[in-house]
Amino acid sequence: MFDEQHKQTIPKFPQRIGIVTSPTGAALRDIIKIARRRFPAIELILRSVRVQGEGAAEEIVQAIEEFNQFKEVDLLIVGRGGGSLEDLWAFNEEKVARAIFASRIPIVSAVGHEIDFTIADFVADLRAPTPSAAVEMILPDRKELAKEIRNLNRRLVSAQHSLIDSYRQRLKSVLTSYGLKRPADVLLQNRQRLDELIRQITVATSNLFQRAKQNFSTAVGRLNALSPLAVLERGYSVCYKLPEKRIVKIAGSLKVKDQLEMLLWKGKVHSQVQAIYPE
Repeated sequence: MFDEQHKQTIPKFPQRIGIVTSPTGAALRDIIKIARRRFPAIELILRSVRVQGEGAAEEIVQAIEEFNQFKEVDLLIVGRGGGSLEDLWAFNEEKVARAIFASRIPIVSAVGHEIDFTIADFVADLRAPTPSAAVEMILPDRKELAKEIRNLNRRLVSAQHSLIDSYRQRLKSVLTSYGLKRPADVLLQNRQRLDELIRQITVATSNLFQRAKQNFSTAVGRLNALSPLAVLERGYSVCYKLPEKRIVKIAGSLKVKDQLEMLLWKGKVHSQVQAIYPE
């Protein structure tokens, strides 16, 4: 129950604070006085309880539970002014500790003087050394807030002026630019630049096609050099034995009167074997 991981965040700008304490104690007067001085707009809601003696712990527990049911406060201050150990004992009760731990509303414990410590202090989301200190810790000072707002306002105005000056300088630069003074000249320059780009593209395209044409011619020449038709053009022929049309490589594989087909560079000839010379 004392572990820091269970502590709830104290709101930075609470609008309504619940107070669980005695209505006749000095603690309540100190809380009201300091709250009005630091942040007059704050709304305080008192749930009066006994803070010592028989039944005090039960009333404190009931007050915390009622505020959680009410759900209209941002923060709770639970505490009292100084006293003896017996006077503060209600804030050492287990039932009070469990009620503080179970609260969904952040609780500030403000019990006794600075040297006083109770179990409620360790379970609460924030421990204040005194009720007065509790208000100092949770409420912003309106004077400091006003000062900060003024500073922010000055910075905002300065930033706006700087932005306006920047835009004014940019506008002035545009209005005095050559393009606005001599738009015809700018258009002429751009047209000349466009013509130059078109010429460059035309030359580059022509060169590209010339290289492609040259590469194509080279490839065709290489293919022709490897083509069997080029061999036939030099006077060679291909001999097929009919009817299976098998290429004849050896004269001894033929017989007299075999039918042949001779493939020439241009055309073909049918013939008959008249004689065979194997060697």
